[in-house]
Parts: sequence; structure tokens; C-alpha cells
Amino acid sequence: MRSVSSYFLRLSETSFEPTEHVGGAWNPDEQHIAPVLGLLAHVVERDHATRRPDLPLALTRASYDILGVIPMEAFAISTRVVRPGRTIELVEATLSHGGRAAVTLRAWMLQQSDTATIQGSPLPHMPARETLTDWSPADVWPGGAIRSIDSRREAVGTGRSRCWIRPQHPLLADEPVSSRARMLGMVDFANGIATRVAPDEALYPNVDLSASIFREPAGEWFGLDTSVSFGADGTGLTESVLSDEAGPLGTSSQTLTVRRR
Repeated sequence: MRSVSSYFLRLSETSFEPTEHVGGAWNPDEQHIAPVLGLLAHVVERDHATRRPDLPLALTRASYDILGVIPMEAFAISTRVVRPGRTIELVEATLSHGGRAAVTLRAWMLQQSDTATIQGSPLPHMPARETLTDWSPADVWPGGAIRSIDSRREAVGTGRSRCWIRPQHPLLADEPVSSRARMLGMVDFANGIATRVAPDEALYPNVDLSASIFREPAGEWFGLDTSVSFGADGTGLTESVLSDEAGPLGTSSQTLTVRRR
């Protein structure tokens, strides 16, 4: 693992190496899943652009399943088209370490068209970024990934927060990455910005993440209006409205496994 100003280094067309900025919050010796999810989205978009340069489609739903932990070591990503099409395509990407699948992504890629005259959303808007207070998530969580984001946060109540965040580093050095992939590389932080209990009281990692995006994100900052719920039987749910400075642009959901320490 080398110390550089990006989350990952590309080793080949299909293999990557994490940098110090990917260290996990539950265990700094394991990769935080947030940047990993952004990288998977980027690989899917890059694969589609390479295969079909004549047919641009937008990644509008990303559904990730987290199958296991990923050590801070090199890994591989493979892709396959599950459902090809000219207007709708379903693509699957799998991240593997040591021959073991650790994360899968199923991404719906949809054709874009002009619907400007009927656009709109009733989803709640985030407060203006300048009205929120600078917040250091590293005061609560360990790991390089947590230290790699800037954030401004409003704690609304137990398990409820609104937070503006931005990455301090690109996903990959010297490689353009879309705003959608950049944002998907930040969404998993939602589970750590609206805590119901401190991480030294309980473990509550997510086993999945599903995000739907209905327009292109813009700008460096992304908004998370997040609610965290715990049931009485060891399961939980983190839900967020995703925004940029122009307003809401999608939602995300994470299923949690909750265990008291």
C-alpha cells in the first residue's frame, strides 16, 4: 500500500490497489466500503463507454451486496452484461480478493431523454451548506477513509442528521471519474453521520447499499439527509435523501446488522 493522493491506484485493466485513504472505520486494516462502491460504479461506466461508445447510457440505480471484508491489499474487478439493450442495460461488477468475491454491484444503465418540462421532486431539500457547522467525523470513527472527507453537519436528533460531504481525493489518479461515481463513493458514509449509538457501544455495519439517481449530480459537495433505525432483533436500516446544491437527486438505503458490544 502506497501513500498517494487518491483512493486507489490502477495496476492493470482489472486490478487496483488501495491507498491509506481507504482504511476502514470498523477496522483500519480493512477497506472502508464507501470508496470501493464508487470505484465499482466507475468501472461499470468505463466498461460501458468502451463497449458502446455510440450508445451512452446513464447509471441510474446501483445495488451493492457486501459479501465480506476486503483487506488493505490489491484486488480485481470483473464485469459482465446481464441484460443488454439499446435503451436499458443491466451490468454486474464483482470485486474479488484472493479469488473470493467480496462485493457485487448490479447497475441499471438507462437511456437519457429530454424531460425538462416535467422535471421536479417532492423530496426534502438540504439546508444551505454555509448554515451547517464544520464537523470532524474522525472524532467518532477511526480509519483513513473517514479522515479523507470534508463535512458540515446538523444533528437533527438521535439517528437523524443532515450532512454535506466532499472527498478530498479523486478515486483514481490521472483518470477522469463521473460525478455519479464520485457521489456513489460517498453515500456509504451516511451510516456513520447519523449514529443512534456510539460505535463503542454497538456494531452496525451494513450488508448492502442500494441507490437510485434521477439526475446528474453537480459540484464537489454532496448532501445526505439521513435517518437510522434499529429494530429490537438485531437488524437496522439507514435511509438517505441524496442531494447536490441544486436540490435532491436520489435516495439510498442500507440494511444493517446490529450487535451490542
